[in-house]
Amino acid sequence: MVVLSKPAVIEHLSLVNNTLFHGVPLIDLSEPDSNSLLVKACREFGFFKVINHGVPTEFITKLESLAIQFFSLPLSEKEKAGPPDPCGYGNKKIGSNGDVGWIEYILLTTNTDSNYQKFTSIFGESQETFRCIVNGYVSSVKKMACKILEKLAEGLKIEPKNIFSKLVMDEESDSIFRLNHYPPCPDDQFKGRNLIGFGEHTDPQIISVLRSNNTSGLQVLLKDDNWISVPPDQNSFFINVGDSLQVMTNGMFKSVRHRVMANTSKSRISMIYFGGPPLCEKIVPLPSLMKGEDSLYKEFTWFEYKKSAYKLRLAENRLGRFEKLQPPCVNK
Repeated sequence: MVVLSKPAVIEHLSLVNNTLFHGVPLIDLSEPDSNSLLVKACREFGFFKVINHGVPTEFITKLESLAIQFFSLPLSEKEKAGPPDPCGYGNKKIGSNGDVGWIEYILLTTNTDSNYQKFTSIFGESQETFRCIVNGYVSSVKKMACKILEKLAEGLKIEPKNIFSKLVMDEESDSIFRLNHYPPCPDDQFKGRNLIGFGEHTDPQIISVLRSNNTSGLQVLLKDDNWISVPPDQNSFFINVGDSLQVMTNGMFKSVRHRVMANTSKSRISMIYFGGPPLCEKIVPLPSLMKGEDSLYKEFTWFEYKKSAYKLRLAENRLGRFEKLQPPCVNK
């Protein structure tokens, strides 16, 4: 259970549209027309879910079991693996800028095994099992993420087809993995309102791959500025467009704003792979997609954007300071 010293600082929302949104694009990755459907979903929504994804069920169930095992430990034990700088255990505090939530989590980088040293005192001889389970899962979802990115390139008719996926596959890729736990929140904390588990934000990387247990909580912001609740689906993966992919497509694809609401009765476990480019990679609109248009964004490296984005609060427009001011339209 997450221990919160000052529950009052956790944001409450008194008016939220909790109607489940059943219009989430569902894409079968084995279908031949999935390329165009993926492009359409990234243009219109910035998120979708996939089936026939190729991630073995065994990897999913083992990782969820491990997560439940870890988050069931006493807080004093879990804190031995903290703080998350850049990897380790965290609770309540999200980042270093004052954002908090009804959440506890494990944060891991994906290009080094040094992550697991913090967990030695907790898992003991089982640490190697922990490492193998996480690495097996991450390797499998990364493969699926790259397949999606290559299908997007094919759907956009740009070459080479690995123009996006090569950034995630690079051995210097700055990708991360999160295990989130949203404990049930007592009714006296809710008081008839909605409690924020993880505040609204966009993901700064290229692509995010989310899988959760069968507990609701995820909400996304539609183009009409209405928050909608996404029905849980533990058999599918949810995919989000990240800020970096939005820039590389010059705004054609949209990085969706999303958040997680806490639940009064059930725990929510989520596993998220964030596919990021190498730190030195320049993030800029692809010339093949410009078609004579001006770039909407200034050129920057992933390191520059990451450094800037993590200085801001979750809900801020982190791409804002990298956007170019567009001249006003003049009617002739």
